[in-house]
Amino acid sequence: MSGTSLDGLDIAYITFTFFKNKWKYELGECKTISYPDFWQKKLKNLFSKSEEYILETDNNYGKYLSECVNAFIKENKLKVELICSHGHTIFHEPQKKITLQIGNGDIISKECEKAVVFDFRSKDVELGGQGAPLVPVGDHLLFSNYKYCLNLGGFSNFSYQENGERIAYDISPLNVVLNKYSNLLGYAYDDQGTIARKGILNQDLFNELNELKYYHKKAPKSLGIEWVNENFIPIIERYKESNENILRSCLEHFSFQIGSKLKNNQCLVTGGGAFNTFLIERINHFSNAEIVIPEKKLVEFKEALVFGFLGVLKFRNQINCYKSVTGASQDSISGQLIDY
Repeated sequence: MSGTSLDGLDIAYITFTFFKNKWKYELGECKTISYPDFWQKKLKNLFSKSEEYILETDNNYGKYLSECVNAFIKENKLKVELICSHGHTIFHEPQKKITLQIGNGDIISKECEKAVVFDFRSKDVELGGQGAPLVPVGDHLLFSNYKYCLNLGGFSNFSYQENGERIAYDISPLNVVLNKYSNLLGYAYDDQGTIARKGILNQDLFNELNELKYYHKKAPKSLGIEWVNENFIPIIERYKESNENILRSCLEHFSFQIGSKLKNNQCLVTGGGAFNTFLIERINHFSNAEIVIPEKKLVEFKEALVFGFLGVLKFRNQINCYKSVTGASQDSISGQLIDY
């Protein structure tokens, strides 16, 4: 699993059990491998390159993923039946029927000598869906004891059950924006929201961001980095604010958008943003839900856990993508399986 915030490659070893009509999981060895500068720069700018260059990188990135996975298996002496690879998203514009996650699955299968499930989003997009978020299937089958499951990653997204259907969508950008302005101050990210906490809220910027059309659209809907660069960043840049004040104003905006969606009941919070103390404080301010932050391992690796689960469902030829979530014409069994 590689998220849009480019903080590294998440690898998790998971055992899934189906017993008495219920799924259970055991989250074993987990590791985040920080990207070397070479891959961070390459992945960050890949969307602007030629088709030929992207295809070449797809193959090379597949080899890189294989090396990391093989080293992880060897290091932990693991017995592995299936590798599930989300890859790294380069394009995601479902309205144009475009989505691309690189990391060639054929190469991973050959190099690791294992069955591989990859390319989780394309089929849903072909069926007219958003191709995202996909995690709600895991939320429904693995974490049904929570009313809401909220992920605070590059983007914030959540899912919940309503009238017998799973509803989910991207709420707002998040760490893709917060990390961008932290980087300009020389930090990889704003640790615990310390910089944002010291900034001054620009009420006009906060109000204008809240007026973006996306927030007033009905679900299903999803966001990509293209939307952020075209719609979100230009508003911020018009204000000529300090990076500290931008971080404060954006964090308040994100907290408002997220918190206002969480009403009563328990909300399981995972993703890197769960460690942003100030963000959690402000979400609590705008919400009356009970925010539950689980053990550190689940916070960091829930998304990898769920994509592993989606791969297992694909391997068993069972539905792993809900039309109620993505807006597709039908539920589907998404992903490509390379059987080794």
